[in-house]
Amino acid sequence: MKIINIVGARPNFMKIAPILRAYQAHDHIEALLVHTGQHYDKRMSESFFDHLEIRDPDINLEVGSGSHAVQTAEIMRRFEPVVLEHKPDVVLVVGDVNSTIACGLVAVKLGVRLVHVEAGLRSFDRTMPEEINRLLTDAISDLLLCSEQSGVDNLLKEGVDPDKIVLVGNVMIDSLIHGRPRTMQSPVLKDLSLEEGRYAVLTLHRPSNVDDPAVFAGILDALDVVQRQMPVIFPIHPRTRKNLESGSLHARVARMNNLRLEEPLGYLDFGRLVAGARIVLTDSGGIQEETTYLGIPCLTLRENTERPSTVQFGSNQIVGVRTERIIEAFERVMAGDSGGGQVPPLWDGHAAERIAQVLLDRYDKRQENR
Repeated sequence: MKIINIVGARPNFMKIAPILRAYQAHDHIEALLVHTGQHYDKRMSESFFDHLEIRDPDINLEVGSGSHAVQTAEIMRRFEPVVLEHKPDVVLVVGDVNSTIACGLVAVKLGVRLVHVEAGLRSFDRTMPEEINRLLTDAISDLLLCSEQSGVDNLLKEGVDPDKIVLVGNVMIDSLIHGRPRTMQSPVLKDLSLEEGRYAVLTLHRPSNVDDPAVFAGILDALDVVQRQMPVIFPIHPRTRKNLESGSLHARVARMNNLRLEEPLGYLDFGRLVAGARIVLTDSGGIQEETTYLGIPCLTLRENTERPSTVQFGSNQIVGVRTERIIEAFERVMAGDSGGGQVPPLWDGHAAERIAQVLLDRYDKRQENR
């Protein structure tokens, strides 16, 4: 069985790594890895591939940046010849980036089975490009592999055939567990002169938060309060840095002595940073999941989440972007209210093994010949 596996952006890397490892237990799976090049920072991509123990891609489409339309179209244009040449039995996509929907469309239009890992997640906010990618990819997929029960429930409400849906667990947690011994050896806390449990971690990159100066300013007002109590380590996304440097907020940030802007970190260093934090503030989806597994209090700077199990079971709180709400939630955590402490079902480090077995059960040609 030949499977083409797609990665395009750094969140994909953490999801595909354990799946590629799981394939190795089955000598009759031929797995090709295609990197679309959607995230094109060579240094960061190589770092993540190394830290996650991902082999070099068989094919790199080297698409690079562009608008959503340009990037999606260019991925489709470059991926179509790959499918025609290699004639896979399955194309497997993960997550919700432009590479996910672009390669999915190519596959189904060429009559190739499409499998979506992390299916069914919904923020119910169609202003998010990722939500559109999720909805469309699920609509065209032949097999929908869900990381949490909400994904199953959402797909059933949308009228999807139950036979196409399987709850397999969370491959992001597979990567976290697998990499934990190496992660905990990272010297990043020493390098940044940090004490375990005595700092906050911040990530901020969503356009709705960093492109609107009024919204960004309100978040900074809350961060000003946080940084007066503890260092706030902020590995800053290039988009966010550009907005800060070109706008009126740069001087404001410069006056916040305990808000420490750092370059983006590799997977192991960032994982160690999060594992040692007292609290995490983020607008990222994956970090909500990692903090839930680790039991680290997380304040999500959004009005919604497509990962409700992190709130239902875990340590995540959806606090939005209003200054007062962020400060109130922060103070509750500092007073000892850290939210739930449970790990959602099947977030056990074996999701990828279940995925490989489901693929074999469904699509192994030897099964068809019996």
